[in-house]
Amino acid sequence: MLIPKRVKYRKQQRGRMRGLAKGGTEVKFGEWGLKALEPAWITNRQIEACRVAITRKLKRNGMIWIRVFPDKPISQHPAESRMGRGKGAPEKWVAVVKPGRIMFEIGGVSKALAEEALRLAAAKLPIRTKIVLRPPFGGESM
Repeated sequence: MLIPKRVKYRKQQRGRMRGLAKGGTEVKFGEWGLKALEPAWITNRQIEACRVAITRKLKRNGMIWIRVFPDKPISQHPAESRMGRGKGAPEKWVAVVKPGRIMFEIGGVSKALAEEALRLAAAKLPIRTKIVLRPPFGGESM
């Protein structure tokens, strides 16, 4: 289960998800990647469900890289509790994903198998995604 070992602050404010992803927008480790096309909070359970779907499809061939980590605590009040008792306890952990972010990468398998595995992972996510190929090496010189 993906959760941080320790955090500086136990509770965080919600924030906003405007704009595009600042980093993590290119496939760096594998050959195929799953790119987010919409902003969303992706929970640790959704990330784990994607990981399980990919590993089951690959049958221990190839490699998987998870490029998002749920480091934001989301707090909730218990059901039917009265107002004015402060902020609720942290209930779940989410990763803030903005458009353009590569969430998962796969390498060392065929194109058909990689696309099928990433399609199964995309079905577990609450956002639209796109399967992308790693850009070729040696594109620009310094």
